[in-house]
Amino acid sequence: MREKSPPWSPVVATGIGSLPGVDAAEAARVVAGELTDFIHVFELPARGPGADMIGRTAALLTDVSPDLGLDTTPQGWRVAPGPGRTMRRARSWLGEDLDALEEHTLNYQGPIKTQVSGPWTLAASIEMATGERILKDPGACRDISQALAEALRLHIGELTRRFSGRVVVQIDEPALPTVLAGRIGTASGLSSYRAVERVTAGAGLRVVLDAAKGAGATVGIHCCADEVPVDMLINAGAEFVSIDLLTGSCPDEQLGELLESGIGLFAGSVPAVGTGAVSAAEASRPVRAAIHRIGLSDPTWLTGVVITPTCGMAGANWDWVRTAYDACRTAGRVLRDDRVDGEEAGGNDGR
Repeated sequence: MREKSPPWSPVVATGIGSLPGVDAAEAARVVAGELTDFIHVFELPARGPGADMIGRTAALLTDVSPDLGLDTTPQGWRVAPGPGRTMRRARSWLGEDLDALEEHTLNYQGPIKTQVSGPWTLAASIEMATGERILKDPGACRDISQALAEALRLHIGELTRRFSGRVVVQIDEPALPTVLAGRIGTASGLSSYRAVERVTAGAGLRVVLDAAKGAGATVGIHCCADEVPVDMLINAGAEFVSIDLLTGSCPDEQLGELLESGIGLFAGSVPAVGTGAVSAAEASRPVRAAIHRIGLSDPTWLTGVVITPTCGMAGANWDWVRTAYDACRTAGRVLRDDRVDGEEAGGNDGR
């Protein structure tokens, strides 16, 4: 069971990260207006390179290593000898986003979540000068973890200065299962990089997680892929795990292990893109159904749950973003009250 309460109230809602459009003020208004208990720093990938999850994290890394930067390539990103225009633009966008969010949350006292790409997703996504991914070089992978740890300390410090609530860090690792399985292709396309051992992958994650904790943040890992290695994330020190409940990518056995270990669950329960309305029952059903299947009837298991949309909201429109956030927030309140139209959270899901 959970030994300490999380920085959020039992069962609230937040976003995953990306939002549509290019207007920081509009994004800040929606986040502040809809996610009243748990705001998040937003990303606007439609701006272009540098506004995506890899480019934004790379911009944070330039604060640690001013001579390090990234350039875009047809395949994505490549290490460059200096920050360059793209990195300067990415850093400027991040400052603009934080300014807008700070302006629209002046009286907000709750937690604030930020997102950064994890070391293994960075290593799998960024090319070295040779054209091969950083993933090929174990020494470079260790360097990425250490640099990200220091960049995260600085980022948490900035958020602490700007906002009064507890900082929550979401480490985005969508590529982690593919890295562990050895399914990242080489530059030639004729083979794949050697699978990274779970012990090695966990050690790299722990460097980053420990740095965030040392800076005073609550930190967890988001993985939207199949075959989420929940046990490895727990062993690495994650304080919450963010997964997509709609796809069933996390087996019930591992989900039960997560909840029983006292780790928080950020439950992707509302589609990132859609139309129409979403009822509280629909938005809360994935959590209620999972808890029912696992056999957890005590509502205290819901203490660490946060309801989120699934990832990919950059492809939605603003009407759907508001609808989805409202559904997540309402579902969180429903689960907090442990009842939907007389139905207990641990009971039958109506199927």
